[in-house]
Amino acid sequence: MQTDRFVKFLTALTLSFALLNTAPSAVATERPPADSPVDLTAHTAPPLTDTWQPPLSTRGRYIVDAQGHRFRLKSANWDGAQGSWTGSGSTADPANHHAGQNSYGIPLGLDRAPLSDLLADFHELGINSIRLPFSNEMIHATTPVPDTAVAANPQLRGKTPLEVYDAVVAALTGDGFAVVLNNHTNTTRWCCGIDGNERWNSSQSTAQWADDWVFMARRYKADPRVVGADLYNEVRRDILDDPNWGLGDEHDWYAAAQLAADRILTEANPDLLIVVEGINWTGLPVDGLPHDRPTLAPARTLSHTLVDAHKLVYSAHFYGYTGPRHSGATGVGETHDPRYQDLTRDQLYQVLGDQAFFVTTEGQHYTAPVWISEFGVGANETGAAARTWFGNITDYFADHDADFAYWPLVGWEGHDDWALLRYDTAGHRYGILDQDDWRAPAWNHLMTAASRTGDVPQVPVWRMLATDHGDAVESLRVRRGGDWDSGAYKAVCPDGLRLTGLSHTGRRGLCTDTTAGDLHAAGDTQTVVTDERHVPAGGDWAGGYTKLQCPAGQFLIGYSRRGERVSAALCVPARVPLGLSGRTVWFDRSDNRPSDGAGGDFAQGHYKGQCAADEYAAGIAFTARLGSSPGPAALLCSPLRP
Repeated sequence: MQTDRFVKFLTALTLSFALLNTAPSAVATERPPADSPVDLTAHTAPPLTDTWQPPLSTRGRYIVDAQGHRFRLKSANWDGAQGSWTGSGSTADPANHHAGQNSYGIPLGLDRAPLSDLLADFHELGINSIRLPFSNEMIHATTPVPDTAVAANPQLRGKTPLEVYDAVVAALTGDGFAVVLNNHTNTTRWCCGIDGNERWNSSQSTAQWADDWVFMARRYKADPRVVGADLYNEVRRDILDDPNWGLGDEHDWYAAAQLAADRILTEANPDLLIVVEGINWTGLPVDGLPHDRPTLAPARTLSHTLVDAHKLVYSAHFYGYTGPRHSGATGVGETHDPRYQDLTRDQLYQVLGDQAFFVTTEGQHYTAPVWISEFGVGANETGAAARTWFGNITDYFADHDADFAYWPLVGWEGHDDWALLRYDTAGHRYGILDQDDWRAPAWNHLMTAASRTGDVPQVPVWRMLATDHGDAVESLRVRRGGDWDSGAYKAVCPDGLRLTGLSHTGRRGLCTDTTAGDLHAAGDTQTVVTDERHVPAGGDWAGGYTKLQCPAGQFLIGYSRRGERVSAALCVPARVPLGLSGRTVWFDRSDNRPSDGAGGDFAQGHYKGQCAADEYAAGIAFTARLGSSPGPAALLCSPLRP
């Protein structure tokens, strides 16, 4: 979200505390039953020209539809339902709302133009999808919106904000648009800065946040064109604490996203894409003190693995007035770090790759589509640097066939000049479709540049397993069988993948389906191996080490540990005959991985072993000798075919 130049961000602790004290608390309300989703199926038929088929999933760096055809998210943000109050003064005074626009906690513009007109204008822009922000407070609000808020759509009178949101979702999907739900704020207060919305759990517990996501995902499950769950917007520092990526505490965004994704896919709607945004800001924006915009950089060393290996999408935001280490502030709180718009074209492109687009590199444990779910600039912008930046970044998106979402889509004429489309009180439209909007050439280039279409072939999947702070059992089949090694930390590959790599220390594993695809036989049969009973006579492939070997015809999908010590191996039968010979891959004193680097560095800073693409892992060896690490020391790698 555009951050109001981020002026309020940590510029003075006294002011920050004052702002926090004025943040509204969530309104408690009785929810509809979770098993009674809103019926959104009675839509008008999508336009005949719209041929994409939900649900959406991923193949490497691309999003694809149910037919395996590329679906590029060419999106815009229809904001308002996340709230517009700036945090001080009466909420009834429009002057106290962002850009003087009181959204009343619903998507902007419903007071100015009928839904049908708005959607027709969206189609004219050429977009195919909408990022639709909401707040947790909106979910629970029981007071109907005032009639003035929906003056151009009288059919919405008397509805609560959530019911208006329902109607907007239904109208969008009924007209052929894909909708990505976006949890933008906790409270209906304009993001960003120190505002009670810094983290997913700033104004509520992580459990409540995840509960709300399950509720929303269930609510729209009957509508297949609701295609994604964008978990939280611009995770950032509050007054005292930074968010982190993997520390296992209450501020761990990596773990929170993993938790919410798991609950959405297993309890609510397995068809949704899960969108995980990088970290937007850490540290204090003061010269000489640590501060940074990490975005997606932490995923290089710790990436997410979901129960469905084809549902993860990463996202990031870029605005010209912010920077890799610049908060976007002017005056107090401004540092001397360059803004994105201060970078040369080549420097900007390097930063975009380093902070976000590296994720699209194929064949890595972190490979996923990256969605730039916010970027934008004002129609009244006159600065040469900002204008050049907008041309450069849209060129980059066009050249890299990027998925994107402009911020914002709708605004009021004379108020928010950043909006692609602006409407006056009579419903007249202004904006980027007008000939005199300087942004139009860059936008048109982005929308019309060559893009991959049609069928996207399957590519090998690589996924990391991390047991740093608990279990990483990503197999639904295994979960159905219960706790297979009680008291130990357990890691299991998602269904369809096999274990192919382990680290000696660092508690990491690597999963793949390369070469053989889904190797798993039908059914839920599995073997927990805790001793050497399956090592054949004369088959000591790691002399002096304890060997946990799968029975013949089975392969490794998981492992467990107690402390650093290997506890058990988990094996399952293969659907095809497997080779029985094997080779020992040692990795207790150095790395031992294929030279092509497939899968990437899944345990940075630790020794790792990995089977070749045409092999499966059939066993793990370790030692309990005094003075030696009890972590995995060797893998038995056997040929996939006899």
